[in-house]
Amino acid sequence: MDECRHIEAPFSAEVARELQAGQRVLLSGVIFGARDQAHRRFAEALARGEELPVDLRGQIIYYVGPTPARPGHACGAAGPTTAGRMDAFTPQLLAYGVRGIIAKGNRSPEVIAAIRQHGAVYLAATGGAGALLSRCIKDAQVVAYPDLGPEAVWRFVVEKFPATVAIDSRGQNLYQFGPARYRSANSTT
Repeated sequence: MDECRHIEAPFSAEVARELQAGQRVLLSGVIFGARDQAHRRFAEALARGEELPVDLRGQIIYYVGPTPARPGHACGAAGPTTAGRMDAFTPQLLAYGVRGIIAKGNRSPEVIAAIRQHGAVYLAATGGAGALLSRCIKDAQVVAYPDLGPEAVWRFVVEKFPATVAIDSRGQNLYQFGPARYRSANSTT
């Protein structure tokens, strides 16, 4: 799958259903950043029946805790956090209405089931490329839980933010079929 699809964020449920595992995308628009402690607070608020401080229904959450911005930049390095760290919270947030997630690494069977159930997508960003990814962030503002510092909830305006569809809304998982496809394409006969 060589095409790279340009997508406006947030995207519709229809766009989420069209995306296929292995497809490369460039996101432009608004996404939200949140890490472990923000996710814990989201889960606690939802368990109490409270609204979240930011309406994340239909939105994309990037698992990130950016470093401080250098002068003239929207934020510092903004590399993806390992997705498994949020697996305990993800099914609840997908049920709430989160449409997409950006992080790195595979997901648990429970998260994959929730992705399928709610028609969401999981996008993988390249780990170790935080300084490069931050160039795609044109504006960064803390919108909730400022006491958490870099783990606060951020609103990012991104332009051509690169990601790969790792798990699509049907549960197709690049982390499962990708290695086999690579081995097959690179085997010697």
